[in-house]
Amino acid sequence: MIRVLIVGGSGFLGRALFKELQPYMDVYATYNTQERYAKNKRYFSYDINEDSPTELLRFIKPNVILSTLRGDAYAQFVAHDMLVDYATQHGARLVLLSSANVFDSFRHYPSYEHDKTLSESAFGKLKITLENKLMRMPAFSWTIARLPMVFGANSPRLQELKNAIHTQEAYEIFPNSVINVTADYFVTQQLHYILNRNRWGIFHLGSKDLVHHDAFIDLLVKGLKPTKKPVYKYVYASNVDRYIAVLPKYNNLPKHLSYTHEDVLLETLKTQTPKTK
Repeated sequence: MIRVLIVGGSGFLGRALFKELQPYMDVYATYNTQERYAKNKRYFSYDINEDSPTELLRFIKPNVILSTLRGDAYAQFVAHDMLVDYATQHGARLVLLSSANVFDSFRHYPSYEHDKTLSESAFGKLKITLENKLMRMPAFSWTIARLPMVFGANSPRLQELKNAIHTQEAYEIFPNSVINVTADYFVTQQLHYILNRNRWGIFHLGSKDLVHHDAFIDLLVKGLKPTKKPVYKYVYASNVDRYIAVLPKYNNLPKHLSYTHEDVLLETLKTQTPKTK
C-alpha cells in the first residue's frame, strides 16, 4: 500500500488531499498551529520555521511525500532540501504543488509544461527555485503539479470575496488578465490519478479553457446572489491581455479528469447560500 506524507496537510489543499487519499492509501499529514489536529493520530506537529522534517520522515517512512507547504521563503528552501535528500536516499517520490506564477513574466500566451519559467514576483521566483530542486532528482522520482487560481466551496479565495462583499471593501479584479482556474475537488482527483498510475514529470492541472479574471469573478458573484453589490477595484496590469494560465500539451490526463471554468464555478458554488442582512 502506498504510504503518503502530506507536508502542509492542515492547509486548504492539504486537507482536501488527505480526505481524498485517506480511504485508499496509508496517509499521514503535518499541521502547524491548528491544535484541533493534535488528537488525530494521522497528523503530526511540524513548524517549518523551527523543525526539521527528517525525524518525522524516518518515523513514517513514506513512499510518497506530497508538499503543499506555505510560509517563509528561506524556511521552505531549507525544508525542501531535506525532503529532496530523504526522497533520493530512500527511493521515495516527491510531489510538489507549484503555481502558474512561475510564468508571470510572460504575458502574451498561455504556458505549457516545458516552457521556460520566468517570474517577476517573489512567490513565482520561490516556486521556480523549488521546482529546480526537484528536476535535479533522478527520473521517475518527482512530480511537479502547477496550479492556476484555486477556488472551491471552502476556498480562501471564495471566502475573501464573500467577506469583501459583506464589508463593502474594494475587491481587486484584473480585466486584462486571461486565466484558467481549478477547484480543490479537481486537483485532488487529478493527483489521485497521478499517484495511482505512477506518473512523473510536470503537469498543468487547470481548466482546459481560458477566461478573463473579471468575467469569472462576475459569474461567481452572480452565482452567490449576495444581498449587497460588490465594490470592485479595477487593476490593469498591462494595456493588452496578459495570460497567467497553464495548459497541458505533453502530460495529458484522461478526458474524465478534464473540466472547464464553468465546471469550476459549479463546484465552487455548491452548498453556497446568499448571506442575509
